[in-house]
Amino acid sequence: MSLFTRSRQLSDTTEGGAEPDDDTGTAEPEGGGTGTAEPQDGTATDAPESAARAQRTPSAPSPATKPGWFGWRRRYPRTARGVSVGTTVLAGALVLFALLVPNRIERIEFASFVRIPAEGVLLAGLLLALPSKPRRVTAVATGVFLGLLTVLKFVDMGFYQILARPFDLVLDWILIENGTDFLRETFGRTGQVLAVTGVIVLFVALLVLTTLAVVRLTNLMVRHRPAAGRTVLILGTAWITCMTLGVEIGTVPVATKGNAEFLGNRVEQVRAGLADARVFEKQASVDAFAKTPPDQLLTGLRGKDVLFTFIESYGRVAIDDPAMAQQTDAVLKEGTGRLKAAGFESRSGWLQSPVTGAGSWLAHSTFLSGLWIKNQQRYRSLTTSDRMTLTNYFGKTGAWRTVGVVPGVRRAWPEGKYFGLDHIYDSEHLGYHGPYFSWTPVPDQFSMEAFERLEHGRKDREPIMAEIILASSHNPWSPIAHMIDWEDLGDGSVFHRIKKEGTNPTEVWKDPEKVRAEYRKAIEYSIRSLTEWVERYGDNDTVLVFLGDHQPVPTVTAGDTGKDVPVTIVAHDKKVLDRVADWGWTDGLKPAENAPRWGMDKFRDRFMTAYGPQG
Repeated sequence: MSLFTRSRQLSDTTEGGAEPDDDTGTAEPEGGGTGTAEPQDGTATDAPESAARAQRTPSAPSPATKPGWFGWRRRYPRTARGVSVGTTVLAGALVLFALLVPNRIERIEFASFVRIPAEGVLLAGLLLALPSKPRRVTAVATGVFLGLLTVLKFVDMGFYQILARPFDLVLDWILIENGTDFLRETFGRTGQVLAVTGVIVLFVALLVLTTLAVVRLTNLMVRHRPAAGRTVLILGTAWITCMTLGVEIGTVPVATKGNAEFLGNRVEQVRAGLADARVFEKQASVDAFAKTPPDQLLTGLRGKDVLFTFIESYGRVAIDDPAMAQQTDAVLKEGTGRLKAAGFESRSGWLQSPVTGAGSWLAHSTFLSGLWIKNQQRYRSLTTSDRMTLTNYFGKTGAWRTVGVVPGVRRAWPEGKYFGLDHIYDSEHLGYHGPYFSWTPVPDQFSMEAFERLEHGRKDREPIMAEIILASSHNPWSPIAHMIDWEDLGDGSVFHRIKKEGTNPTEVWKDPEKVRAEYRKAIEYSIRSLTEWVERYGDNDTVLVFLGDHQPVPTVTAGDTGKDVPVTIVAHDKKVLDRVADWGWTDGLKPAENAPRWGMDKFRDRFMTAYGPQG
């Protein structure tokens, strides 16, 4: 046999037939067999002659054996073997984790990871059946896709924890920017940078590691094709059997096709998101009051000061949850009594918000526009349209000066022009020189006092319609301010001392019960700030409508996904409340459990009807 022929054999064996092991050992030809190559010229290899030649020729490392860094695999073969086995086990665990991990934290349990994923069985069968080059491409593509799928599940976990819903692939990208802003405003620039960096590193690591894991497992299956084929067949049979018989571990089915269902739901979500713009445009074109003359609008409130006030995260949980109900009930009863002593009556009911956990601006615009603003796409469409809101209609009459008190706004707010407000007071224009309370730029008591000083308390003024957004009950509810004598508010410097007396958000958020306790205290503070202002500064012409914008995060609601929020009307003039007598609302600041419950988008038209000429 010529030297040229022998070289041809080695080249064909390593490059064409077999896929070498990426760690140790000799590769098998892809079609099975002994691994002995035949000469290219067709002559058979003589075994004795080959053995004799092997004795005469100095031994050389097998082409399929890689030396590793600095030859460590040769020097430490047992360690190399252990590393190889350990890496393969980790690769299998990672792929299994990516296939089986749920997209909600509360569903993660041991039983979740001992299931048989249909997608994994089918994928393994496909990779075994494909030829070499398509198999490599498919393995890499599958690894990248599996990494992206896992990232999406992690994002869903965060959204469920904050918004009690999954991430919307079409409509929610803007919320990522809002989330980073919240981190900066709550934990500072350093906290924001660290969090964003950690997320990016995790994203890249998942993509790389899942890709490498799938490729490694694919090579392993090909090297042990018969055993891999039998395993796939057994798992496929087991999946069909468990699915047919409904076998479960606890309440978790053993056979799952969760990833297929997960992706199917996302495809439907994307289709709905793309179609939603056309649906919303049709809904927004209908406005029962668009052609009503200005002199026939809101006639039942002429000469009154009307305040629409949102209390951040004031949800039904603050009233119904047994852990909070007693304290909140006491505050509401106290407020009802003090207002009644000052000559005010009140009625309360329930509204259903379009959001929960966050997204206040969506709730505000739903309440004011009479449209269901459930996502950012609808919000942008609304604020670039000519749809009239409650605030626009008050302004259209020419009978009110319209103002906004928005202490949570600390940068340009171009959408403010859409709501038709004559003047907007943001956090920089309330005269506050105290500290932030985590996210909250201005404590509620100071915001109400600033409204009195800047607008309501001015002499010889025209009636006011104000949109006021109270922010002290905004997540993370630590530290929070507490009520002080109104005469001591000054420029807000007094709150430096009050903040030092408060809790540390990092410590509070280690314990869900502490979070719930701080949330309750924040809601109590907001309610007291508002009711004491009415008691102190309200008069016969004061009409206050206050409500929650949405429920707090699931950490506070203990997983409850309800979206109900309280709504209350307070007035000194009995005629104002007589116009809503047929609404069936509960007397006082606390709505009864069975009080009427409307969608938040229904309030605008019912309010304008009640206070119009026919109300």
